[in-house]
Amino acid sequence: MLNKVVIFGVGLIGGSFARSLKKAGAVGRIVGVGRSAASMARALELGIVDAVGVAGEPASLAAALRDADLVLLAAPVAQTEAILATIAPHLQAGTVVTDAGSTKSDVVAAARRALGGKVAQFVPGHPIAGRETNGPDAAIDNLYVGKKVVITALAENTEADIERVAAAWRACDAIIHRLTPEQHDKVFAAVSHLPHLLAYALVDDIAKKPHADLLFQYAASGFRDFTRIAGSSPEMWRDISLANQPALLVELDAYMAQLTVLRASLAAGDGAGLESVYSNAQRARHQWITAIETAEAPPLKD
Repeated sequence: MLNKVVIFGVGLIGGSFARSLKKAGAVGRIVGVGRSAASMARALELGIVDAVGVAGEPASLAAALRDADLVLLAAPVAQTEAILATIAPHLQAGTVVTDAGSTKSDVVAAARRALGGKVAQFVPGHPIAGRETNGPDAAIDNLYVGKKVVITALAENTEADIERVAAAWRACDAIIHRLTPEQHDKVFAAVSHLPHLLAYALVDDIAKKPHADLLFQYAASGFRDFTRIAGSSPEMWRDISLANQPALLVELDAYMAQLTVLRASLAAGDGAGLESVYSNAQRARHQWITAIETAEAPPLKD
């Protein structure tokens, strides 16, 4: 049971965390802090939080953080260092801070700069869940059910503090995984950050064509499914792309090389070459989906 949780950024991620904890009866009081007064008022109106604090007012921030068990940063990753710097003077010894950022190496570096000797109280994390909607109205109480949360613990973290973060996410029915920050960023550059970049690029390319209206008129479910993630927050994904630039460039270069191979096969009329790539991709996707469905299947009863 967490007596008090403070959430910076009460949108889809932070708001869903709040709703999930409340649904589980795992928290006594939740305080929201954000840049937008209107957004905070809406979170309060919806009952997502019990009170709000003002980030730019030290007295309000100190009151919000006082006696907090857990602080979650659910704001764009580029804001991490600034937020941590503002809370550092008010961070009490018993408070654990975590985040929900989609990149980790940069977040860890920001935490070390901003928190200094208090960095041991920061346990980095990343919930692998989302939707293409934003703001307090997007928050739901089952976003994290069965979803992975990756904790990239620091050497300075105590097991008790790591467990506090893990237990909070388990109360949301999430599944805990652990990676190093470097492992995390390489993995998610390939399976999350690159797909978002590609989806944005494709929709932007179509939208800029002189006959875009005609193209969108005939775009069907395949286009919709492929580009769904291009409906996500541009600000958030700008920050993620830049924060994980080295790993994302490696994956983008590899993908461009793959496209070059496919283009050569297409230009040469090499049906066998195209089919080989398509078949391998189909097989790999089927194996992935089967593994997911097997892992999620309920145990057989006698």
